[in-house]
Amino acid sequence: MTLLRLIRRDLGAGARAALLPIAFFLLVATLFPFAVGPDAALLARGGGGALWMAALLAALLPVERLIAPDLEAGVIDQLAVRGIGEELVAVAKLAALWLSFAPALMVAALPAAALLRLGGATLARLEAGLALGTPGLAALGVAVAALTGSLRGAGAVAGLVMLPLAVPLLIFGAGALGGAGAGALKLLAATSLLYVAGAPFVAGAALRAARS
Repeated sequence: MTLLRLIRRDLGAGARAALLPIAFFLLVATLFPFAVGPDAALLARGGGGALWMAALLAALLPVERLIAPDLEAGVIDQLAVRGIGEELVAVAKLAALWLSFAPALMVAALPAAALLRLGGATLARLEAGLALGTPGLAALGVAVAALTGSLRGAGAVAGLVMLPLAVPLLIFGAGALGGAGAGALKLLAATSLLYVAGAPFVAGAALRAARS
């Protein structure tokens, strides 16, 4: 029950900010055809990769506000006094972050795919890839937010830390849209699972260090 209460709290706190990543994702999908031209074959060939890049950057947008406000307000200290471990806090934030942007992102991929002239098979692989890869993006976001939460200018630092770590997700997610297919999806799922499993421990250690 404690975990569910923490997830509900973080979902409520991030409800408004959750709209920004979706708007950014759709904006990229709208602008990409203007950048490459109206050629349908070219849009279909590069559109999937562009959507994955947009998903990655959209996941980065809320990172600065995930941990830092709670550290400044002493919320993490209060939870620790109540016996709630930092790893449990990180799991709750990971789940809340994923719930706040991933399902809406997958819905937004439908009009985005239409704008980029993606076929039905490509759209299906894109949706499967987002379902498998967005938990990894959320895990990276929470871990990086915890690592940089006590720093000034954390947003820029978070981007520098998170983007290189997200490259495997980007490569496998975009690769699943091409000839790699099922093999790339398996690698994407494995990488995402690794990040999800490790992020609570990394974030928990970072939160304890920030409190000391």
